Amino acid sequence: MAAIPIDDPLDPRVAAFRDIRERDLTGRQGLFVAEGEVVLRVLASAASLCRPVAALIAEKRLSALAEALAALPPDTPVYAASQPVLDGIAGFHLHRGILALGEKPAARPLAEVLAGLADDAVVVLACGIGNHDNMGGIFRSAAAFGAGAVLLDDHCCDPFYRKAIRVSVGAVLRTPMATGLNPGDAIDELKAAGFRVLAMTPSSPNPLHIAPRGGRTAIVLGAEGPGLPTHLLERCETIGIPMSGGFDSLNVATAGAIALHHFTRQA
Repeated sequence: MAAIPIDDPLDPRVAAFRDIRERDLTGRQGLFVAEGEVVLRVLASAASLCRPVAALIAEKRLSALAEALAALPPDTPVYAASQPVLDGIAGFHLHRGILALGEKPAARPLAEVLAGLADDAVVVLACGIGNHDNMGGIFRSAAAFGAGAVLLDDHCCDPFYRKAIRVSVGAVLRTPMATGLNPGDAIDELKAAGFRVLAMTPSSPNPLHIAPRGGRTAIVLGAEGPGLPTHLLERCETIGIPMSGGFDSLNVATAGAIALHHFTRQA
C-alpha cells in the first residue's frame, strides 16, 4: 500500500486528525481516533466490528507497520508525515507516531445483542462509569475472559474516547455492546432473557469466590466511589469480594476482572 505524503499540517485531507485533544471533547459524529500500533492492528483485523476510515503514520514507522497497514481495506487511505508535521496536525507530540480513524459500529438494541449469546454467556452491565481508564479496563477484561458483551447505561462515558480505546488495547473495537441503556430496564430485560443478574457491592454478604457458576450470568458494576444505587441493588442478587487490611473495595475495573475470571472459568 503506497502511503500518501503530507507535508502541511493544514492539508484538508487530514482535517479529521487535527487538534485531537480538543476534538476528543466534542466528538466526531460517529467516528473515533485510535492511537498506537496494537490498536491499529485490532482495527485492521477481521475481529474488528469497526470500519477503518484512514490512517496517519509517522514516516519512520511505515516499514515496521507494513503488515498491519496491508490488512486495512484496499480503499483506506494511509497518510505519512514527518514527526514535526504529525505533531502539528495532532496538536501535541505524538511519540507513538500512529493514528487511525475509524467508524463506530451501528447501535444495536439490547434484545438483539442478547439474542445471539450462548446459554452460558457472561456479560457486563456497567452503570455510571465515567472514568475512561476504568472503561477501557472493563472492556479489556471482558475481551480477555471471553465475555459475550459489555452493556453500558445512559450515564457511562463514551467507550470510543481515544484513551478508553488505548487502555482497552483495542478491545472496545471488537466487543459486542449496547449503549445508552436505562439500567433498571436493562436488568429486567436481562432477567427475561434468562440471565442471573449479580450486582457487585462491598456490602454484600455473598462472597464472590463461592458464588455458583454456570448458565447465563450478568455482572453489574457501579461507578467508583458511590457504587450502585440502592434501587438497582434491590433488583439484583449481590456479590462481593472480601477485603483485608482495612480496605473496603477494589478499583471497579479490577473487581470486574476478578468476577469475570470467576464466572468464565468453569470448575
